[in-house]
Order: sequence, then C-alpha cells, then structure tokens
Amino acid sequence: MNPLANNLAVWVGDSLVCVKVAGRANFSGSVDLKTLVTSLWDKGYHHFVLDLSECLLMDSTFLGVLAGLGLKFNHNGAQPIAGNGNSNHAIELLNPSVRIADLLENLGITHLFDITRGRLTTDCLVALDHAPTPTDRKEVQRTCLEAHQTLMDVNPANVPKFKDVARFLAEDLKKMDEK
Repeated sequence: MNPLANNLAVWVGDSLVCVKVAGRANFSGSVDLKTLVTSLWDKGYHHFVLDLSECLLMDSTFLGVLAGLGLKFNHNGAQPIAGNGNSNHAIELLNPSVRIADLLENLGITHLFDITRGRLTTDCLVALDHAPTPTDRKEVQRTCLEAHQTLMDVNPANVPKFKDVARFLAEDLKKMDEK
C-alpha cells in the first residue's frame, strides 16, 4: 500500500484497481484521485474499487470529482464487469458508511456507482508506486469548481446547495488568471 494523498493508497491487478480511502476524503486528495483514475483508465484499467471501509466522510469536492469520474467512465464504453452483476459501472464503492451512503443518495449520484459490501483481498494485487505531483492552488481551485458544477449538473436539486460556492470559486479563479 503506497500513499498518494494523505489518505489514498492504491493496488493494481490485471484488470482491477483498488483505491483505499481512509480518514477524511476532501479537496486536497481529489486532484490525486482524478489524476490517478484517469491515467489508469487511459492505460486500459476499467474497473475501480474504492474501499471506503476506513473513510470517515467526504466533502463536496471529493464527491463531485467522484461523480465526474462516474459520469465520464460509465459513458465511455465501460464493458460489463464479470462477477459484478454485469454492471456497466466502472467504479465500485466498497463498504461506504451510512453517512457517506446518505450523502451519495442526497446528492442524487448513487446511480453512478455500484455500491457493495464485503471484503476485498489485495493478495493478487500489487502496490503501485505513485508519488503525487505537487498541486498548485489554481489546479485545486479549478478541480473544486468543476466538482461542484458536476454535482449541480447531475442533480438540479443540488444547485441551491452549491451555486454560491461555485460562484466564489469561479471569481477566485478569475482573479488568479488576472495576476
């Protein structure tokens, strides 16, 4: 198990990637998650299991990045996954807490994932050497804005929850661009 952000670790098998999320999943790890999953997808890995058994909570940015990945990869030719009920979901959320499951449901993004309970054995998986690249403030802001826009696009009921945050992030990004 190798650390990415403070709370992410990854194992890779022949056709499966397992990302363990521990502690608080927030904006600081969202860029790493997005970069990791996207790069592995491009290398041919199309089944991701996010082990949430030790994840205490997720902030809206992390949830938005996760939703964006679900949208992108579920509609990008994901093949049915053997042994997974022939689902077309590229991302499986393993053992989310009741609190996280409620967040997913309340934001209207549960349909983007397979949500399962059980135990994942990592015996057949190899830890991936991946050192996170430094993330600048502008990239974090851009990711935060994109995540919140995704949550509003997926479910219009999320607009009142995130429109002010999205406006603030957009204004902040504009100021950064002007410098």
